[in-house]
Amino acid sequence: MSRTSRAREETRRFLSIEAVQVAEVDIGGEEVSLRPGPGSPPVTAGEVFVLVRSGGRPLGTFLGRVPEGAEPPAVLGERARAGFGGTGEDVRPEASAPPYTTVVVATRERAGQLARALDSLLAQDHPAFEILVVDNAPVTAETRDLVERKYGERVRYLREPVPGLAVAHNRGLGAALGEVVAFTDDDVVADPRWLTELTAPFAGDPGLGCATGLILPARLNTPAQVLLESHGGFAKGFEPRLYDPADPPAGEPLFPFTAGRFGSGANMAFRTSVLRGVGGFDPATGAGTAARGGDDLYGFVRVLADGHRLRYTPGALVWHHHRDTWRDLETQAYGYGAGLTAYLTAVLVRRPALLPAFLARLPRGLAYARALTAAREAAGSGTAGSGAPGGHGTRSHPWPARLSRLQRRGMLYGPIGYVRARRALRSAGRGPA
Repeated sequence: MSRTSRAREETRRFLSIEAVQVAEVDIGGEEVSLRPGPGSPPVTAGEVFVLVRSGGRPLGTFLGRVPEGAEPPAVLGERARAGFGGTGEDVRPEASAPPYTTVVVATRERAGQLARALDSLLAQDHPAFEILVVDNAPVTAETRDLVERKYGERVRYLREPVPGLAVAHNRGLGAALGEVVAFTDDDVVADPRWLTELTAPFAGDPGLGCATGLILPARLNTPAQVLLESHGGFAKGFEPRLYDPADPPAGEPLFPFTAGRFGSGANMAFRTSVLRGVGGFDPATGAGTAARGGDDLYGFVRVLADGHRLRYTPGALVWHHHRDTWRDLETQAYGYGAGLTAYLTAVLVRRPALLPAFLARLPRGLAYARALTAAREAAGSGTAGSGAPGGHGTRSHPWPARLSRLQRRGMLYGPIGYVRARRALRSAGRGPA
């Protein structure tokens, strides 16, 4: 099949993707409870992406269908119990009290989304935290006005004139009062227990430098949102994991350089002293710079390379509003590729002592990457199912070849983008150390 024919077929497939409802089912009691995802209408007949909980604890996801005339709680509850066992009794262990935490939200000209995120953050059950909004390179006073008018003293406002997500995060890091500093985005809705679940592990593990959590889709209304989530979205699974540089995980030949497996920037926290100790995020990485991304990955690797542990905690849940359009997906694919190689370039430029370890791991890492790419392209050929979202951790859903090509082009561009971003920072008088 020619490239033109493949492109037409990919377009046909993309346009045929139908919207999917989002809901959550809790099987932790005798009666199943069902509620729609944040901002979604009540569940009706049709396909539903379902998060299964037990006593609030996330267990997994599945794609269900509610027939016409059926009761959604009965249909989806039965499927949830069958798939996740028994009554789903909650066996969550007692956790230490979480430390005082600063939550940093960087934003730029998206006051409507920001208000939704801040409302969810102010509803957290964490006993002691502050919220800090960093207004990054604003062109209007809309964000400042929102914070001052609606939130007053409950939210601190900072203005950062230099564009770039890492620059904004570093501004928040410098102003943080908490023992732990957590970061999330302005396009999420945080689960009420998000901050407690994300930060409690720091109290019980002095060697913990970073924690990440679960990200699920707030809505699946467009083909782009469904396609992204059908390929796993931002989720990293439902099993807690501890990454320890003293005991590298088997089966990850590039560890700790496989930073994309650890988590994402919309749901991460660091021990404040540890992140400050490694110099914060590289300001020449992240959205808003020529590097296009990679700031979160840089932070993960720097903390691990400094000897600290990283814990993935699926109980720490945020709901993410995925981008809406095919063009958004193209931009994301290119940006992810660019961010990946930009962050690797940043790590090796700023920590050259890691170069021998990286080169030693590279041959096995490339073989591993080729195997993943082959699996993804086989899925993209249309031989691996309909691509509807459901379970996470697999790569068996269709993924357009054009997006894979854009990601590879981004990977080629990443080091160039990083160099350009460093030059721009120097011109602004804010060059990397």
